[in-house]
Amino acid sequence: MFNSLKPGQGRLITDPPLARFLFSDTRSAWLWLPIRVLLGITWLQSGLGKINNPAWMETGEALRGFWQNAVAIPESGRPPITYDWYRGFIQGLLDAEAYTWFAKVVALGETLIGVALIIGAFVGIAAFFGAFMNWNFIMAGSASTNGLLLVVAVLLILAWKVAGYIGADYFLLRWLGTPWSPRVPPAPAVVEPDEAEPVRRQRFEEQPGDI
Repeated sequence: MFNSLKPGQGRLITDPPLARFLFSDTRSAWLWLPIRVLLGITWLQSGLGKINNPAWMETGEALRGFWQNAVAIPESGRPPITYDWYRGFIQGLLDAEAYTWFAKVVALGETLIGVALIIGAFVGIAAFFGAFMNWNFIMAGSASTNGLLLVVAVLLILAWKVAGYIGADYFLLRWLGTPWSPRVPPAPAVVEPDEAEPVRRQRFEEQPGDI
C-alpha cells in the first residue's frame, strides 16, 4: 500500500511526488527564490530599522516598552500573553533588565536573518531562527504579520535542500555536506597486472638452472 524502503530493521516511507519536487528537486529552486528573497527583505528592513534606532541599540527602551505592554494584565478583556509561564518568563527578563542587551540581539539577529535569506546562505538555519522569532512575537501578543511569516519560514525549513540552490547554498552545501551523510572512504588503487609478466616468468622457467 505504501511505497517504502527498508534500510536495516526500520521502514522508510517515501514522500509523494509533489513533496519530492517541492522540497528535494533543484528545479523547484526557482519557485523558492522569490519567496526566500521577499522574506529576507522583510527581515532586513525590520532589522535595519532597529539598528538605526537608539532606543534599540543604546538603551533598549523600545524592547522594554514592548515587554511591559506584553505582561500587562488589563482589568477587562484578555491579556496580550495567554500563557502564564510565558508571561513569567518575560517578567523575569524585565526584572533582570535584560532588554539593555537583548534589544541588540533582536536587531542584529533580524538583520542577519534577512541577509542570509537574500543571498541564500544556510537558508534552513536562517528560516528556523526567523520562525523562532515569529513564534516569540506571537506568544507575546503581537500577531501582525508574524503568523504569515512563520508559515513561510516553516516551508523554507522543509525546502532547505533546494531553497538556497540559486544562491550561496549551491556552494556551501556541496562544500560542507551534511553531518549525517556517511563518509565513503576512497577506493584503493587498483594496480593493473603487467601483461608481459607471464611471458617473462615462462622464459625464466625454461632456462636451465646452474648446478
